[in-house]
Amino acid sequence: MLTDGWNRKARAEAIEKFGLNAAETEDRHHLTFDTYEVGKITLDTYLDRLVFYEKRDFGPQQFKEFMFAQSKPHTEMIELIRELKKEYKLKVAVVSNEGRELTEYRIKKFQLNEFVDFFISSCFVHFRKPDTDIFNLALDVSQVAPNEVVYIEDRPLFVQVAEALGIHGIKHKNVETTSKILENDFDLKLPKHTSKKSK
Repeated sequence: MLTDGWNRKARAEAIEKFGLNAAETEDRHHLTFDTYEVGKITLDTYLDRLVFYEKRDFGPQQFKEFMFAQSKPHTEMIELIRELKKEYKLKVAVVSNEGRELTEYRIKKFQLNEFVDFFISSCFVHFRKPDTDIFNLALDVSQVAPNEVVYIEDRPLFVQVAEALGIHGIKHKNVETTSKILENDFDLKLPKHTSKKSK
């Protein structure tokens, strides 16, 4: 429903904008980001290790604002999930790998808590995809059986892990193909205005 919060592309743009050393920044990111994603350190600590281990001519707040600005909505996908929830009284759970500050920003900025029932984020539960524990926890919290779940995900590995647990997986490419799979494979009839927009 949203772009990635802090992926390789965003980091490359940050490296260029703030004049960072690319190889060193990526190395430091990979050594410490998992710890941030599972909620063991704060964003400030992550940035101290990534960027502010030496004096810079910009501050942490400026860098954070850049990070947060990388999150953009996939508006049609958000509308699709909203409409399906309304039409079928579905439970909606978001299972994500994300640090706490980014997660909280994204929930508030894009009003996800208006239609999402459960946020199973790595920073809250201290597991990361593809660990099966995060999927099992989502099932427990939602109180549904695996075969009652449709998991929509753009990373094939995560879809495969979910399917190994008996969850129905959809490899998301775009809203049009996902809509067609939902209609054809799961008999979820989409509201007419949503279907037309998706074509």
